[in-house]
Amino acid sequence: MSDRALCVVRAGALTTVQDRGRPGHAHLGVPRSGALDLPAAALVNRLVGNAPDAAVLETTLNGCALRPRSDVTVAVGGAPCRVTVDGRPVAWGAAVGVPAGAVLDVGPATSGVRGYVAVAGGIAVEPVLGSRSTDLLSGLGPDPLTDGAVLPLGHELAPHARVDVAPQPAPPAELVLRVTLGPRDDWFTADAVRAFTSRTFRVSSASNRIGLRTEGPALERAQSGELASEGMVLGAVQVPPAGRPVVFLADHPTTGGYPVIGVVRAADLPAAAQATPGTPVRFVAVRRR
Repeated sequence: MSDRALCVVRAGALTTVQDRGRPGHAHLGVPRSGALDLPAAALVNRLVGNAPDAAVLETTLNGCALRPRSDVTVAVGGAPCRVTVDGRPVAWGAAVGVPAGAVLDVGPATSGVRGYVAVAGGIAVEPVLGSRSTDLLSGLGPDPLTDGAVLPLGHELAPHARVDVAPQPAPPAELVLRVTLGPRDDWFTADAVRAFTSRTFRVSSASNRIGLRTEGPALERAQSGELASEGMVLGAVQVPPAGRPVVFLADHPTTGGYPVIGVVRAADLPAAAQATPGTPVRFVAVRRR
């Protein structure tokens, strides 16, 4: 095997390979997938000189540890955390050299949820439908990382960025999501729609890459029947029978039978990827553009 590879020393709670996803396959039942915090993934790629669509690692809460077989340049971003190389602290949010055989340890997030690790050359697992992303719903793409796994790397294409630290937005203390009401807001009472856009919810610990689940007031339906299954889009806010809104994220199903009360603007979804359980959530109604 080539020495352009990473050995996984510690896989962490959930570490997956992600890129910009595989849009355009909803008719096959395949969601877009891809990095939940796309700006963070794009930034670490830029820091190490990768193309924007290069595959990175997305960590969840407690990071991961990796040992390269050759000298590599890496950058860690997204959720802030402590980063070390063989126990020596190195910069977060900047390009860092890691010698062959050294251990890069990406520590637990001090705030936020998801970290991003870019390696110059990108993670070079085989693409599926044009993407290297792990899709937890459909099972496409590489499996989530496990201890002892080996990940091939591509070849460096450009010099890394010469910056000390790149600024990144802090994880949200309050998650404000702009939402366009519809198409099924008429399935809810006027009081429920008013509560949806005026009350405060909280991020549930049951959230994952499929959807950000909320806790808070239950939204009462005006209609008691069930919908025929219909198409779902990224950012759709589906309301299951319990009445608590679920915001669909990158690995969301492409169809569903629960009513969608609104759709969150795509620009607000990266912040949702970094919202820890218990974070207050407000849905703000905006006009259709």
